[in-house]
Amino acid sequence: MVDVNFESLPSRARTGWWLFILLLALVAGFIAYSFVGMLVLGVFGYYATRPIYRKLSVITDSDGIIAALTLLVVFLPIFTVALYAGFKIVTWVQQLFGTTSDSTLLVKYLGALSNEQRQAVVSAIQNPNQFVTKPQQTLQTVFDAGLMVTSGVIGAIMLIALAVTLSYFLLKNDDQLSAGIRQLFGGSETTAYAYAVAVDEDLESVFFGNLLFIVSMSIIASVAYWGTNLVAPGSLRIPMVFVLAFLTGVASLIPIVVGKIVYLPVVGYLAIQAMNSNGDHFAFVGGVLVVYFLLLDTLPQTFLQPYITGRQLDMVMMMFAYLLGPILFGWYGFFLLPILFILILEAIRIVLPELLHGEALTPTVSMGESVGTNPRSTTEQLPPDNGEATGDSADTDVE
Repeated sequence: MVDVNFESLPSRARTGWWLFILLLALVAGFIAYSFVGMLVLGVFGYYATRPIYRKLSVITDSDGIIAALTLLVVFLPIFTVALYAGFKIVTWVQQLFGTTSDSTLLVKYLGALSNEQRQAVVSAIQNPNQFVTKPQQTLQTVFDAGLMVTSGVIGAIMLIALAVTLSYFLLKNDDQLSAGIRQLFGGSETTAYAYAVAVDEDLESVFFGNLLFIVSMSIIASVAYWGTNLVAPGSLRIPMVFVLAFLTGVASLIPIVVGKIVYLPVVGYLAIQAMNSNGDHFAFVGGVLVVYFLLLDTLPQTFLQPYITGRQLDMVMMMFAYLLGPILFGWYGFFLLPILFILILEAIRIVLPELLHGEALTPTVSMGESVGTNPRSTTEQLPPDNGEATGDSADTDVE
């Protein structure tokens, strides 16, 4: 007769479940890694629009309608301006450098292809007889080139569409997700939940502040460039005022760098125009540089950016996040590295001191109280836990 130790079954079952959960976590991590660009873009969209969603929630009780309305109000103008900016930049570059033939224009639009594919497509269009002499080879080359361009465009559209859908899902289910996390972590008085709250509030502060800052700086840059054209002497003119203003707003998102990468080339373009007009207007160009430095550089760094986005986080830290993110991870690093920095910052502020000193973890900030979010100020506004955690959970060592 087999002797079964029933007392060991529960612990074996728990071990089995932990192994299964670990396996699922690895699968989830692999999926997240595979689509990290879409995920971080969707998270950015969620946090950048969540305050607007909460303001619009008074219109109706339907979370889905409010979420869709929020994304429509915020992202439709941005996408429209971005498409218009891209079109105007391409048109302006063509006018600036000139296009002598349709084949030259075609080569510029096929810049994403390899040299061999690009030359093959242009050659096929210039010499249609190739379709008769080498029909299979020519058709295959043109098909491969068209497939590459089409797949790139479709991939970008799918990425944006999925990111917006993720933002919609997070906005629509915001309350349910918050309640689920609170229950999973054992109530609002636990260290894990305090850490999650601090990270959540910091991300909203940074990303929503970024959105406001882009809009504000775009408006200020529009006024500056339009005013320059209004008072500019002679033939000095700034082209594509609203496009350059939008690019200035986006560039201003990076601390220290701000709008320099846009307004300095604009001033250089004005200087070239002044040189072509016998150098009579260099004083005006110098005055424009001073005004731009004050409006598009000093003003955002000294007053506007700290007021909008710097209420909690140090701008130097965010500067490194924005500059190093794309270098480390690619384009999506612009959103990913700030998220990682905030995760690290809040772990240091809330969890690390107790771990180092061997003390019990608490849901309070142990160091750097003026740097990030105070989770207590947020959790005190929450409704009482429905029995998920006892009143003594604040003293529980939650790992």
